[in-house]
This record gives sequence, structure tokens and C-alpha cells, in this order.
Amino acid sequence: MLSDYAPILIFLAVVLGFAVGAQLLSSVLGPRRPSEAKDLPYESGIVPRESARRRFSVSFYVTAMLFIIFDVESIFLFPWATIVRQLKVFGIVEMGIFIATLLVGLVYVWRKGALKWD
Repeated sequence: MLSDYAPILIFLAVVLGFAVGAQLLSSVLGPRRPSEAKDLPYESGIVPRESARRRFSVSFYVTAMLFIIFDVESIFLFPWATIVRQLKVFGIVEMGIFIATLLVGLVYVWRKGALKWD
């Protein structure tokens, strides 16, 4: 029973050994010359004007979630397109219902004003 898990345990030991070893080697062999310039945050060479911990508007998150939802749902169109000839009318009707549901959701979100960017 234990011999079935031996390769996994050996792999886990090698991975953990490599991770710990790489961290130790970089801390031992790495250069340590701290300076004031190295402690500054680097943002494309531009000195930051405000804190990086600023708050985003809720509409940003709503827009991001809507994008992910509609993007993932649109992925279902690709497998359907490969077998649409095999499904015949049933497949077209089902995909029509699916797209109509997405359209109803999009219209609902649009009318609620979630897509307005102020």
C-alpha cells in the first residue's frame, strides 16, 4: 500500500528540497548592498504620487465579474460549433435558448446601469 505512494512522496521530497535549497542559496550567495534607491518602489521608472493601496470603485469589480461571466459562457459556443451538424435542429434550438438567456442577462445588467462608467 505504501509502495504505491512512494514515487509521489519522493517527488514531494525533491520539490521541497529544491525550494528550500534555492531559498537558502540565494540568501547565502546573493549580494547584500542595501541602498536608499533600492528601497524605493519601482513603477516603470515613475515616482508614485499616491499610495498603491487606493480603493477601486465597486463598478470596476462588477465590470470585471461580468466580463468573466460572459467570457466563460461564450466559451461554450466553440464545442457547440464543432458538433452543430450532428445536433441538427435540437442543437440550434438549445443554443438559441442559451444565447437568449445571455442576452436577457446582459439587458438586465445594462438597464440596472452596471455598465455605466462614471
